[in-house]
Amino acid sequence: MRNKKNDPLIEKLSQEARLGRISRRNFMHYSLAAGVTATTATGLWTSSAAAQPKSGGTFRVGIHDNNTSDTHNPGTYLSIQQIFLAHTHRAYLTLINTDQTLGGDVASEWSGSDDASEWTFKLRDNVTFHDGRKATADDVIASMNFHRGEASTSAAKALLTDVTDITKTDDHTVVFTLSGPNADLPWLMTDYHLTIQPADDDGTIDWESGIGCGPYKITEGSFGVGFKLTRHDGWHGEGAYFDEIEMIAINDPNARQTALVTGDVDAVSAIDLKTMALMQRNPQMVVENVPSASAITMPMHCNTAPFDNVDVRMALKLAMNRDEIVEKIAFGAAIPGNDFHHSPAQPYYPEGLDQLSYDPDQAKALLKKAGAEGLSIDLSSSESIFSGAVDMCVLYAEQAKAAGININVVREPNDGYYSDVWLKKPFCAVAWGARPTPDVMYTLAYKDDAAWNESYWQNERFNELLLQGKSELDDAKRSEIYREMAEIARDDGGTIIPFFRNFVYGRRANVQNTGELSAAWEMDGCRAASRWWFG
Repeated sequence: MRNKKNDPLIEKLSQEARLGRISRRNFMHYSLAAGVTATTATGLWTSSAAAQPKSGGTFRVGIHDNNTSDTHNPGTYLSIQQIFLAHTHRAYLTLINTDQTLGGDVASEWSGSDDASEWTFKLRDNVTFHDGRKATADDVIASMNFHRGEASTSAAKALLTDVTDITKTDDHTVVFTLSGPNADLPWLMTDYHLTIQPADDDGTIDWESGIGCGPYKITEGSFGVGFKLTRHDGWHGEGAYFDEIEMIAINDPNARQTALVTGDVDAVSAIDLKTMALMQRNPQMVVENVPSASAITMPMHCNTAPFDNVDVRMALKLAMNRDEIVEKIAFGAAIPGNDFHHSPAQPYYPEGLDQLSYDPDQAKALLKKAGAEGLSIDLSSSESIFSGAVDMCVLYAEQAKAAGININVVREPNDGYYSDVWLKKPFCAVAWGARPTPDVMYTLAYKDDAAWNESYWQNERFNELLLQGKSELDDAKRSEIYREMAEIARDDGGTIIPFFRNFVYGRRANVQNTGELSAAWEMDGCRAASRWWFG
């Protein structure tokens, strides 16, 4: 009789068979040891091995969130177009695996000092750039230094503030020296800005050419239109099964979905949630619905009236019915936010923290206290954020009327939304990708001097705790620190979080994957081009 306790082992064996990592003999041996009959094991082997990756073909993928103003500068990466392209033609020191664990990319291994104030990364010796150059420690150091220093304008600058020096002990060993402990440094290296670029003689990096050391190299293309790429023969990692990749910029959700249905593309990076159920019934389609820590936010500029008043900010938070928004806008493919940028999908989640609920009467009372009765404000949004973003804002405006708040929803152009609206207009909707730990998210978007402090919020106690959490190696104490930070952000912060969304995207049935998908970004952590294959 089969022991259900061994089901995870059977699934793991099947996955290894799909990936071609285990022989039939070993598969049968371990399956029988787990209590599976010979007949069943043979059937499992046949079905699993048949689904193992195959090479060949051109993978055409329709990508949302494209801007003509995007560039190859890794310090300015922001759109899904840039992030997906970066994970296709460039590489990183570390990566997030499909099971959400940390894995190696350019680095094969890493280790920290006892107090986590120094980290050593060992590099693979077979990493090559698309022009044939070998990737070495000098390239890693130049790539990291591009984001550091007073002159840096990189959005990732805040992540490397604690790094005081980066040195090499040989061509394949890099040492990061920090001003204090940081247990998350290897995770930080997965940030999509921190690509490994070829170093120039003066210690700068060559980012303009689009050269990388990733699984595919660019042959032609332009931002806002699309790119064509071919397999890099010197790719150091697993995968890269397709011969070629064709990225096609399709911001319009209807056009993107139509392209998938008609077979003009093989996959799309986002499905219109209103038609998700219909798509799921189509036998030629597969809809992936992956829970994540990706947040939809509405930052209020705390340095701009009326959002400089904490009572106004709280009133706007209480004027939102998150459950209704999750039901009617996300169609259940999300969980309500609680106005601290920390989801249940991340470690150290503060269980039991009181959820802000819809309370228009309390919101109205707070506005009266602030002298802001009859508040009227603009809220900017765009469909490039996610399919349904404008509808979400319109629904929120209807909910807020009960609190005496008039919200005028401004539909902004898709192209250039993040360059022309985000961080510029005092109240807007934004989509944040998932980050692996709360420290990474808080450092990027809440730290007082962060380039992406989208609400321009300043809270001295929060920033003190951020430093403490970064250096605390005791998990229990670290949990308490993040709990207090969550309470402060909820009660004082300038960011409304309607919900944490699932990544919902689609592929044709002939496009295969292992069934285990990274929750870091859309499209299997934006690595579908190198992880998927045609069946």
